[in-house]
This record gives sequence, C-alpha cells and structure tokens, in this order.
Amino acid sequence: MTVSDRWLLPDGVDELLPPNARVVEQLRRRLLDNISNWGYELITPPMIEFLESLLTGTGNDLNLQTLKVTDQLSGRLMGIRADITPQAARIDAHCLRQKGVTRLCYADAVIHARPAHLLTNRCPIQLGCELFGEASLAADIEVISLMLDTLKLAGLEKVHVDLSHVGIYRGLISKAGFERDTESAIFDAIRRKSIPELDELLSGTVGDVSIAKMLLQLANASGGVDAIKQIKSIVAGASSDVLNAVEQLESICDQLQQRYPNVELGFDFCELRGYNYHTGLVFAAYYNGYGHAVAQGGRYDAIGKEFGSERSATGFSADLKILATLASPDGIENKKGILAPFSDDNTLWDAIEQLRRSEKVVQSLSVEGEKSDAVKLGCDRELVKENGSWVVKPI
Repeated sequence: MTVSDRWLLPDGVDELLPPNARVVEQLRRRLLDNISNWGYELITPPMIEFLESLLTGTGNDLNLQTLKVTDQLSGRLMGIRADITPQAARIDAHCLRQKGVTRLCYADAVIHARPAHLLTNRCPIQLGCELFGEASLAADIEVISLMLDTLKLAGLEKVHVDLSHVGIYRGLISKAGFERDTESAIFDAIRRKSIPELDELLSGTVGDVSIAKMLLQLANASGGVDAIKQIKSIVAGASSDVLNAVEQLESICDQLQQRYPNVELGFDFCELRGYNYHTGLVFAAYYNGYGHAVAQGGRYDAIGKEFGSERSATGFSADLKILATLASPDGIENKKGILAPFSDDNTLWDAIEQLRRSEKVVQSLSVEGEKSDAVKLGCDRELVKENGSWVVKPI
C-alpha cells in the first residue's frame, strides 16, 4: 500500500467538507424545526444494532444493503443500519409503548453496502418521519403533505409525486395461480417496467388468464391523474381488496389535489419498492432534472408485529445530502464574517464576545494578522478601533 492509498475512501463513500458540511447542517436544522412544528418528536437511534432487530419485517432487500460485523462482547452478529425506519418501529413498539398516535422524526447517517443507484453514495444522511397508531387515510395524507412541505422548504418547488398501492398487485397475484418461479419473474419484470418481457411471461404462463390480462394492462396504465379511471376500468372484476386499494388511491389523490393544486400527481402500478414490508399506499417524489426519487415512503403496518406491537405505520424519508445538492433554499447561504485583530486589549475581547452572539468573528493569532487571508477565512469586514471604541468596517 502506497502512502496515498492510506487516505483513499472506499468506493461510494464520501465526506462533507467546508462549506458543504455547514450547508447540510443548516438545512438539517431548518427541516427538523419545521417537522417539529407538525408535532413530530426527534429520535436518535444507535448506528449499530443486533442484526435481527435491524432486519425484522423488512425482507431481503434491506439485508443485502446492511453491512455486518461480529460483536466482540456477545459474539452475535450486528448490523450497521442501512435504514432508520425499522429502528423507529422498534422504538415505538418496544421503548415508548404509547397508545394512540405517535409521531417520530430523525436525521442521521446510514451506511449502504452498495449505492442505491448511480446518483447517490453509500453513506446518505437519512431524514424522515414515521407516524404510528393510525390506520386511516388521514395519516397517509399527513405524511405526504409533510413530505411536500419539507421538499418545498428545501427549495424544491416543482415536484412530481407518483402514487401506487401494493394491495393491487398483491390482491391480483394471490388469485392468479401462477407457479412460484413465474410469479417471481413477473414481479421482477414489473419492477423493471419491462413490458415486452412481462407480455411474454403472461402470455405463456399457466394461471388465471383474466388476471394475467389485468397485470399487463395495469403495467401500461401508468400516467397522470386521469390514469385512475383507466385503472378502475381494468380491475373492475377483481377482488374487493383490489377495488378498495384503488378507491384509496383515488381518495388520496383528490385530497392532495385540493391541498397542492400546483403539484403534479400520477400513478405508477410498477412502483413496488419495498413490496416485502409495505402493506398499502406507496409514494415517491421526483424533481425535474434528477433521475431518481428525492423522497419516498409508504404504509408498513406489519413491521411492528415482530417487536410485540402490531401498530399501523406510515412514513417517508429522503437523503439530506441530495436535497442540499439540488437546491439552495432561502436563508441558507455562506454568511460572511468579521476579522478581529490580535490584541491583549480587554475591550476588544468584550466587543468580540458581543458580536459572536449573532455574527461569525475570526481573531488573528499574531500581530502581523491575517488580513490578507480574509477571503479564505470567510470575512468581508474587520474590527477596528476608532476614537477609543471598536467598530465594524468593510475590508
């Protein structure tokens, strides 16, 4: 290993340097303060837990994203969290044990074994909210509304939101009678939106022909708000579970349109992200010019069961690093500071202390001073003594 190799970061791992680290931190504070105004309480779960706790109820997707280590104290396998949502569910069910609605929020680092996609890294800062104890559509609407409010506050104005419901696919596939391998292949093709492959699978499979036809038509029915009429027509002969899921989508869409008339809404039946643990509505927000979701979430009522409390749950999350990269919200800027000279004058120190309550003040460490480095230090003003008083002047 060469000397330079010692300082290389692993592939997909980055670090925040000035001034980006400060911008991300200011955005984190701003967004969390707003989320708190909605009634959500901040939690800070540990970075590492026993693997069983981290992966409870989440399916294999999160398992592949979780880095594993052996705990030298217990000998048990531990995981470095790849998602804070299961930790929030554990805290709600096992630690808080509250009745009624519980609202929790967080903003902390997670580690992925591999990048989720090419536009992100392996160490995002996950910002999110989870609402427990309410099964009605009002909870889903609140979470989506809070997501949109968060994105707007981060400076992302023109957002598109795709809505879907895993109950539609789950209800159809449970009645189809497909073989297990075929069912897995169909699921994979739908997630990748490979319509030709899906057409080939459904036309040659053994199972309910009417359901196969519905699945293929639904995969092609994704679109704007008008697509809900087509979706209702396609599943007209399906089970009550499927019809209820479509009605929920329509109701949520109607209410969101009233609240956010300028937000573009759509439906994407192929959105089956987190299928193994989502139980109802799923949604994702997209921003113009960025090829992946900037925020996403959904309902996951079953995850708390493994923690001894089967509570209704819904929530959303976003990568704070991506939000900070895509937009520069009002009020988050590189504030310029004041350069103070080197001096033993106690009145200077009093002046510096007073200014630092609201301003950035950098004091020189030698008589020669650092005035030539004022720009590097982020200062556009200086503290000078005039008529026995210290005053701030432009440099």
